[in-house]
Amino acid sequence: MKVVIVGGVAGGATAAARIRRLDEQAEIVVFERSGFISYANCGLPYYIGGVIQDPEELTLQTPESFFSRFRVAMRVRHEVTAIHPDRKTVSVTNLETGEEFEEGYDKLILSPGAKPTQPRLPGVGLDKLFTLRTVEDTFRIKAYISENHPKSAVLAGGGFISLELAENLRELGMEVTIVQRPKQLMNPFDPDMASFIHSEMRRHGVKLALGHTVEGFEEKDGGVDVLLKDEAPLHADMVVLAIGVSPDTHLAQEAGLELGVKGSIVVNDRMETSVPHIYAVGDAVQVKHFVTGQDVLLSLAGPANKQGRIAADNICGGDSHYTGSQGSSVIKVFDMTAASTGVNETNAKKAGLDVDSVILSPMSHAGYYPGGKVMTMKVVFEKATYRLLGAQIVGYEGVDKRIDVLATAIRAGMKATELKDLDLAYAPPYSSAKDPVNMAGFMIENIANGVLKQWHLADADTLPRDGSVTLLDTRTVEEFAHGHIDGFVNIPVDELRERLGELDKAKPVYVICQSGLRSYIACRILAGNGFECYNFSGGFRFYDAVMHDHCLIESATACGMDKV
Repeated sequence: MKVVIVGGVAGGATAAARIRRLDEQAEIVVFERSGFISYANCGLPYYIGGVIQDPEELTLQTPESFFSRFRVAMRVRHEVTAIHPDRKTVSVTNLETGEEFEEGYDKLILSPGAKPTQPRLPGVGLDKLFTLRTVEDTFRIKAYISENHPKSAVLAGGGFISLELAENLRELGMEVTIVQRPKQLMNPFDPDMASFIHSEMRRHGVKLALGHTVEGFEEKDGGVDVLLKDEAPLHADMVVLAIGVSPDTHLAQEAGLELGVKGSIVVNDRMETSVPHIYAVGDAVQVKHFVTGQDVLLSLAGPANKQGRIAADNICGGDSHYTGSQGSSVIKVFDMTAASTGVNETNAKKAGLDVDSVILSPMSHAGYYPGGKVMTMKVVFEKATYRLLGAQIVGYEGVDKRIDVLATAIRAGMKATELKDLDLAYAPPYSSAKDPVNMAGFMIENIANGVLKQWHLADADTLPRDGSVTLLDTRTVEEFAHGHIDGFVNIPVDELRERLGELDKAKPVYVICQSGLRSYIACRILAGNGFECYNFSGGFRFYDAVMHDHCLIESATACGMDKV
């Protein structure tokens, strides 16, 4: 059996190694148009910033090392230019010699990946305009910085690469501005949770121009002007386009393979395309979202590796199936960690799901043990069934651990109420006896049992201020004085029982505190005394962070603050 693989990196290299482990006799040939067959995409920004100093650390395998271990012919600087399913061959060009030839196959795996989205805008081809996707892109940016010592950069786009690159360029002492058409960074997060990411970026000097549309680029004064719609241009010494990626599927299209979302390759759960004997894996393929069941594109290394393994299994006579992607991801944002899994509230509603969420601010470990820091968790679930749909966490220590627990719970089909039952490891330096994941489960169980009723950030502006409801802040007098929501009265929770006479039992009570705990206790006191009570999800800390961010983005003049 002869297997030809188009593209290396995560999916292709994984498939090649797996085929060899399953079939010692198979002939395996990989064509990779770049000079690198297996490299760490996610590490590229950290090489530019000097965190990773040796460029060889980026290349996980060389053609020589791969052949030595697996006897796989890794042909770098070879580009596949056409696929001929009728005669089971591919056309190949040796990019170093110009030689053109055809290579036959019994099975073909397409792992072309994705390419940086290149908008059709004036000035896209300027020398000081870069993209970051390959090792070659990385070396190009690194060399430009080393030779020209730029003082400023504009990054167009607000996803993983842009944030990681922003951090690394700031560490080099550069002024960095991120310009993004949506009014938030990191679309896997809901806007309210993204506000914490925005705050961390600003705290480290990254300017955010959110809600702005890039219309082109012009060389000016030795640098580049980034032209914005209805706004003054942003000037910088260099610009990096990081506005997303598109599946690189022109070969598949020309060969007549069925295409799906955004031109991606349609595959079944065995990673088989619409054409016999041709498989496809990685960033170029359309997959099912594990939570919503919708067809999606998710460009992440983990799924690509799994898909490469599954294609290899099936080529070698196995019966492996890809059960869908849920988008689990984590990113370092300067000192902060932000992570998500499943579907966020925004996208769940777009998918037609009737959802609710809980927001909590637990400590990373036991409060009495030194060094604990607050994290903010948002857990999304389906109202009627309490099916666990997704989660987002921003914080410091322990964020990655909790998101992986929640990702596993989603994959296992657990209900959100069952999070309370998870038996999780505890020691004071690592967690609390009530782990944050358990705490989320306790809160959702309270909702399911009618013990807890919530009100959310979206309700803040619509709550009546005509006296028909009671708006109650249960923080201390000092906390209330430092900031509160207009229309709320202050009765500290520890004084509430003695001051119940100040409240009207005929009116629903909407309660808030700093994190949601004291207001929950207040609600139990009120409910036990005949009041109808609703607790604010997230607390004033959450409300203040989100509204401050909204203020910076939307109303610079009214707020008296710098928009970026």
